[in-house]
Order: sequence, then C-alpha cells, then structure tokens
Amino acid sequence: MNDMDRPSQAMPISQGISRSGSDYLRSLNDGRVVYVDGEKVGDVTKHPAFSAAARSAAHLYDLAADPGMAERMTFTSPTSGQPVLRAYQIPRSHADLRAKRLASETWSEASFGMMGRTPDHVAGFFCGYAAVPEVFAAGGQQFADNVVSFYEKMREQHQWITYAIVPPQIDRSKPAHKQVDPTLYAGVLREKDGGIVLGGAQQLATAGVYSDYIYLSCIHPLQPGDENYAIGVAIPVNAPGLKLYPRRPFALQANSSFDYPLTSRFDESDCFVVLDNVFVPWENVFIYRNIDICRDQWWKTPSHSYGNLQAQARYATKLRFMIGLAMRMNETTGNAALPPVMVQMGELAALVSMVECLLEAQETLATIDEKGVLWPSKQALYTVMALQSEINPRMIDIIRELTGAAMITLPSSVKDLESPETAPDIERYMTAGNSSARDRIKLMRLAWDFVGSEFGNRHQQYEKFYGGASFIVKQNMLRSYDMKRAVGLVDAALKLD
Repeated sequence: MNDMDRPSQAMPISQGISRSGSDYLRSLNDGRVVYVDGEKVGDVTKHPAFSAAARSAAHLYDLAADPGMAERMTFTSPTSGQPVLRAYQIPRSHADLRAKRLASETWSEASFGMMGRTPDHVAGFFCGYAAVPEVFAAGGQQFADNVVSFYEKMREQHQWITYAIVPPQIDRSKPAHKQVDPTLYAGVLREKDGGIVLGGAQQLATAGVYSDYIYLSCIHPLQPGDENYAIGVAIPVNAPGLKLYPRRPFALQANSSFDYPLTSRFDESDCFVVLDNVFVPWENVFIYRNIDICRDQWWKTPSHSYGNLQAQARYATKLRFMIGLAMRMNETTGNAALPPVMVQMGELAALVSMVECLLEAQETLATIDEKGVLWPSKQALYTVMALQSEINPRMIDIIRELTGAAMITLPSSVKDLESPETAPDIERYMTAGNSSARDRIKLMRLAWDFVGSEFGNRHQQYEKFYGGASFIVKQNMLRSYDMKRAVGLVDAALKLD
C-alpha cells in the first residue's frame, strides 16, 4: 500500500467524538430566535415542527460518538490528537477522499438521503477554504488567518455550520446596491469597535434551525458597487439580531409516523435569515467588501468540490433508496417479473449507477496540487450536477408509472387499521399476495411520502435547483471539460489527406 491508498492518520482510532447526541440537543436550547406561525419558538427540541428532526440530527452525532464507528466517522486531529469528525479532514490522498465519502454515506443512510444539509456539507467548504487560505489573504493576511482558525475551531468542537449564500428574490433585474432599499440584501451596515454590523436578509439556510453557525456569503455574481454584500462571515445561530423564518414546517401536518414516516422525521427546514443589526467580530470575518474574493472562494479553492462530494454521496444514497422502494412496491403488487416493469427498472438502475460511478470518479480522477492537497474531479462532479435536474423528475415519473393507483387507493390513516368497525374490510381487501394489509399500506405510505406529499414535493424542487439554475451548472460543466482534447481530434481529422 502506498501513500495514495492510505488514509492520512497515524493510528487506528478507538473512540468516537466527544459530542454526543444528547450534548447536541442541549446546545440547541441557546436562545436562538425562530418564528413559526407568527410566534417565537421557545425550544426547537420540543416544538412539534422541529423536535423529531432534531432527534434525527442528534442520531448523527451518536453515530460519530460510537467507538465502533470511529474509523468510519472520525480522524485524528493534527493539532489536538483527538478524534474529530471525518467531515473536517482535508484530503491529501485518494484514500482520504474515499474515507470522507464513506463517512458521508453513513450519515446519509441514517436519513435515507432525505437530509441534505447535515454537518458534513458546509464542513467540506471550510476544508476547502483552510486548504487554500491564500485566496482569502488577497484581502489581507488577517482574513486567511481567521478562516484557518475558525475551521480549526469547528473541527475541534465538532460544530455544525450551514450557509445562506443566495440573496432574496426581490428584484433580480437589479444588482444588490440598486435595489429600492440597499439594505434589503444581507450586507455591511457599518464598522464598529471589534467588528462589523450586518443588516438585511439572505436565503436559504437549510437546517439553520439545527445548526451551531450560519456562514453568510454570496454565490451570485456581484457587480462593482455591490462591495457591501461581498462578504464571508460566520454567525452563531443565537447571535442577537439574527432571526430565522422557516418555510412551512411539514412535520406539523405529519400527525402519524405511520402515515408520514419521512416527513415526521427528516424535515430539515429551509430558513429565511433576517439580520437586524447583527454584530460580527473581526475574527469571524473571512471576506470583507471584496467582490473578487467572494467569487474566488467557490472556484479557486476546492470548497465547492468538497462540499458537493458530500451532496453527491447523499444523492446517491437517496437514489438507492428510491430504486429499492420501487422494487419493493413491484414485489408487493406482483409486477416485478413483468417485462415492461423490468425495462423501467433497468432504466432506473442505469440512472442510479451513473450517479454512483461518477461519485467514485470524483475520487479516482482527483488530482494533488503543489501543496499536497487533493482536488476531486470537477468534470465528474459537474456531470451529475448538470443532469440532476433532469434525471430526478424522470425517475420520479417512472415510479409513478410503476405504482399506478397503489399509492392513492389507501385508507385515510392508520386509524382505519385500528378501528374495530373498519379494520375487517381494510385487512381483507387491502392485502397483498405476499404481505398483510398493514405491511402493504405501510410500504405505500412510505412511497407516497417520498413521491407525493408536501415533503416529497419539496425534495423534487430541492433536487431540481440543488446546484442553482441549470444553465449555471452546465456552464460549470463546460468549463471543466477537456475541450482541447476533443477539438484536437477534429483538427487531426481535418489534416487527413
């Protein structure tokens, strides 16, 4: 085994991280300001909109704290020598990158790929920032020092950071500084002793309710005059003046885990962030009024590749769940061996395999720069991202075709199975050839929650716009493709006699 095949840690790890699920849940009761239905939430761990998903998130920390999962979920900190989340490992070999992907898959499997902004997502971005801090040093060495120090803090304390990096959809025909009110978009209001004061709003802090910090920056193109919005800062979720407005929490309508097995457990809540004179100390400022660095953080560091390696590991897990769900439904309805069904399942398998293979290609085609930092293959990454908005609805449509009326010819709720008056009819007429009525209904409820519920439809919207507008992702793909080689073949053919 050479260095390219060996994860870069000194010895086997025999214990998990020090932050348990119960530690994590206690940390959420910290005075963070979250509003639902016009009212301030007292404790997100107890509110019906968030409590079950908070427990699902806590389970991720319990997995990482389990000594039996230590090798999979952690690596040895280069500064403290303690086990820390694998999510914060800067890969320096192909084996390191594979280890990060396997850790992300483990966490993804805990939610069947339904929770996308788990702690390993934005952790990947900060790995990229800390790996190439000179990008931030272009604005002053202190900003490079800040981003490395903050990364190390997140790593050592096993923190969860999510991000809000897209301006509100107010008037996209105008740049930020030409909006009717220039303080609508999140940006700098003024400097004060020890830091800066921010105001405005930003979206879309998915899982902001459950996070420790929000990284606030901008991934949209900025123009001269937009300097106040060209920032990169880390803000504690409980910072005075920071308010979270989640979109409608689907868990509030999930009154039964039997009828809504996914909605009731894994709604990570997309949040609109409002900043009301929020103070950020200089040590948490990494980009300050610099349009070039605000752009370069995504593309001149491996941040976008590391963060989206996690995203693609999560997506591959979700697609495995999707095709497994389709197979179980076919088996239950007795259609699995029918040739037309096998053809459609074959198409599903091809699409899932494409994502799986391109995910692994990000590792095998990765390159190591002059500093010894591994960069995943952008070509492999952007191939999936460019097609994700097209293959996902195609796969959902295939599942709808395969199930026909099976997902909607179901009783009104689990209570119909429990009532002495209705249970005999349900048990007699809603059975399947290889399962009881209860088991069949449970499976079909799971399928409907995945495909047709509000939660399921939110996921379809999420996957459609995961990488941003499709034209942007496809432009990234074009820039990453080896067009010189392709055109060279044409030029060679033109030289033939």
